[in-house]
Amino acid sequence: MGDTFIRHIALLGFEKRFVPSQHYEPLCLQLTDEEFEFIGEELNISPRVPWASPRKLNEPPPPQVYMFLVKWQDLSEKVVYRKFTEIYELHKLLKEMFPIEAGDINPQNRIIPHLPAPRWFDGQRAAESRQGTLTEYCNALMSLPVKISRCPHLLDFFKVRPDDLKLPTDSQTKKPETYLVPKDNSVSDITGPIILQTYRAIADFEKTSGSQMALATGDVVDVVEKSESGWWFCQMKTKRGWVPASYLEPLDSPDESEDPEPNYEGEPYVTIKAYTAEMEDEVSLQEGEAIEVIHKLLDGWWVIRKDDITGYFPSMYLQKSGQDVAQAQRQIKSRGAPPRRSSIRNAHSIHQRSRKRLSQDTYRRNSVRYLQQRRRPARPAPQSAASPRGEQRESERAKPQPAVPPRPSADLILHRCSESTKRKLASAV
Repeated sequence: MGDTFIRHIALLGFEKRFVPSQHYEPLCLQLTDEEFEFIGEELNISPRVPWASPRKLNEPPPPQVYMFLVKWQDLSEKVVYRKFTEIYELHKLLKEMFPIEAGDINPQNRIIPHLPAPRWFDGQRAAESRQGTLTEYCNALMSLPVKISRCPHLLDFFKVRPDDLKLPTDSQTKKPETYLVPKDNSVSDITGPIILQTYRAIADFEKTSGSQMALATGDVVDVVEKSESGWWFCQMKTKRGWVPASYLEPLDSPDESEDPEPNYEGEPYVTIKAYTAEMEDEVSLQEGEAIEVIHKLLDGWWVIRKDDITGYFPSMYLQKSGQDVAQAQRQIKSRGAPPRRSSIRNAHSIHQRSRKRLSQDTYRRNSVRYLQQRRRPARPAPQSAASPRGEQRESERAKPQPAVPPRPSADLILHRCSESTKRKLASAV
């Protein structure tokens, strides 16, 4: 496997997360009209009715959390949330690690992009104007030399954290506000624009937790992240959340072209939760059983192999051997396994043709054929090893051999040779 690196970082928008203040005392300030106008604009409150706003002048504004779509070298896409202060700390760290590239020795050698320092009064206007700066900054980071763009500190900063996997809970004062970057954003993009895939809901979906997003039949959503668990992170206007992939269909065709081909060699996995089959093409397994995954489908229901038995099993209940199961178990508690497409009632598709899926008979037949071929080379086969030589000998025998003419006698040679040769031969004698 190659080294881990980031292919592209795209800014999706920012979010205002309100945290209720527990202890503060009102502070009365004597300000001029110009000072009050300036502070009012920065705090995004009405300058003429200062105390009508629920936020006091001495209370800090809600933190702006920026949403990034990080594309890794293994074609995975992850959504992470970072504060601007955290990004600026990373910027200072890179300057300390690479002083030459930061221009500390010679300003003409600077290649690390500039980033303005954060301010205490960071209102919505500042967050909106900063989106273009962050987009250009991330694009410039990805175009730096490998020793900077792939350094461990940069890669660790954009890796998924536990807080990135859960949405913020609604506070008692106000719900979080999300502001997405419009698709017609004029900010230049070095590596090309990010085009999210658009899908349509085939049935109504009622969310069961705060991290999910409810859907109505016909809703069109943009898919930000496709998780192997079968839960996709989607956005629709100002809403976002996790949605089962089985409730979504592409707009252009019913066939999911991104589904990988079956791998009958199989990948070793271990079940981390027991599951009882509800349909004939599913497999019942207990916790801790070792199986092989032969087909990873995007809806989160993988085809597994247990001895000679194949069937569907929820990918959320599987984990590779030797890996930490704590994160996977947290996802099981928060969302659970997504429903299958065949279990959705009142599904309305806009396509006349249904999606093509292999039957379990086909999986079993191909799996048995592959296992038989894999066992065959392990047995000693001297005849097969000697067969290439035998074939070579037969091919040599089959080729016609050229006829060798008889050697002419000495008199015939003297009779046919030239006069010059005859004189040389006579003088030699």
